[in-house]
Amino acid sequence: MDTLTRLERTIASRRMADPSSSYVAQLTARGRPVMARKLGEEAVETTVAALVGDDTEVIGESADLLFHLMVLLADRDIAFADVLAELDRREGLSGLEEKASRSN
Repeated sequence: MDTLTRLERTIASRRMADPSSSYVAQLTARGRPVMARKLGEEAVETTVAALVGDDTEVIGESADLLFHLMVLLADRDIAFADVLAELDRREGLSGLEEKASRSN
């Protein structure tokens, strides 16, 4: 089992835990807008680290970004496998072709 699969399972198991004992449960209790805002904050922090941080900082912020994305996907009942399937669907397409296909 890979790291992201284990993380997805851990998040699922902690969503309904006592918020005093689980960060995932705290985010779940606070609601989707808070989860989305936290994901946005992590995206900005990752971007800033990529521009001015060292590799260790970029790695840490990237891990935070992936974690918060996984929490939001769980809240939406979207399996990470579905995201991977979409990436698989796009494989072999140029980025420009794929982007143009979304406009139609």
